[in-house]
Amino acid sequence: MPLLVMKFGGTSVATPDRIRRVAKRVGVEVSKGYDVIVIVSAMAGETNKLVGLVNETSPLFDAREYDAVVSSGENVTAGLMALTLQEMDVPARSWQGWQVPLRTTDIHAAARIVEIPTENITAKFAEGMQVAVIAGFQGIAPDGRITTLGRGGSDTTAVAFAAAFDAERCDIYTDVDGVYTTDPRICEKARKLDKIAFEEMLELASAGAKVLQTRSVELAMRYNVKLRVLSSFDEMDDAAGTLVCGEEEIMELNVVSGVAYSRDEAKMTLISVADRPGIAAAIFGPLSTAGVNVDMIVQNISEEGRTDMTFSCPTDQVKRAEKAISDAKASGAINYHDIVADTGVAKVSVVGIGMRSHAGVAAKMFKVLSDEGINIKVITTSEIKISVLIDRKYMELAVQALHDAFELEKAG
Repeated sequence: MPLLVMKFGGTSVATPDRIRRVAKRVGVEVSKGYDVIVIVSAMAGETNKLVGLVNETSPLFDAREYDAVVSSGENVTAGLMALTLQEMDVPARSWQGWQVPLRTTDIHAAARIVEIPTENITAKFAEGMQVAVIAGFQGIAPDGRITTLGRGGSDTTAVAFAAAFDAERCDIYTDVDGVYTTDPRICEKARKLDKIAFEEMLELASAGAKVLQTRSVELAMRYNVKLRVLSSFDEMDDAAGTLVCGEEEIMELNVVSGVAYSRDEAKMTLISVADRPGIAAAIFGPLSTAGVNVDMIVQNISEEGRTDMTFSCPTDQVKRAEKAISDAKASGAINYHDIVADTGVAKVSVVGIGMRSHAGVAAKMFKVLSDEGINIKVITTSEIKISVLIDRKYMELAVQALHDAFELEKAG
């Protein structure tokens, strides 16, 4: 039987009524002759509630217990989805990550998938099961402890299953009907893209676009998984949504395909650090060990053997970063005068594969921001992305101005 992977996000399964709605959609695919692997997230708001309970109980929590708590939301949804399908006379059962077993690394709260053995689920399909409902976001570490894959990890679960089972397609159902040139809630001119290249989607996701988790796009690109983003609230249409694919499948590559933003960023600066070989490793090693997700990094010119080191990270990781840095200083690994955190910044990025062959994108971006009176605090670039840190109060203005300047409302 051909196999299809369908992933449903939290808003799609937020209530029993919504679960029944998406179960009917799954039933339609079963009636077409597919075996279906359904990946589910926790009900909308449930993971935030569980994270809040952990933070209230233990602000500097044990990540292993964090995973034990926050993974429970997906278990509930998977069981309810399987029950709903059974009520529709569709043979289905639920699977938690450890039952598959979805094997991961032991980096709790940000585990990486190591292996998805197919034998257990394939055997059940052979016995007549038509739908395997998998609790997304979770797996099992080598020591048998439950792990989670990071926020948005159900997307990664879905793509990994599609790759492991050589699925015909992986459909990611969410509350939006595809990938847009920017967030339609900020810019009313935002346009839905019919297709977007893996690399562009990867950069947009890493720059803050919430449609897909970064690692899910990495996996799809690596294994060439046919990936489609569409809304569970729209009528069924095989041509709906946005196809994420190789750039060779896109006829005309725009210079800039999208504008992304990340609202909850912090800029942290270590003032007067000893400028010596190995200092970057001495700073960012402890941050990595502490689970701090460092993004942009800038080092100032050295004067008299001292320098300033600036990096960005999510605002909710500032305390963790400060503790890791202060512990490194106390151990004698690094020496600095002060650490300053600015939690009032946002990251705005422009992304496009066409930037490889077109000069002047950076100059145009900087001029647009200058014309709007927006000061740039940090700049980083890649081959197809330019990102800046700016004051958060100017974020929406920057997104709208850049979207207009690059005329992203126009197709082709």
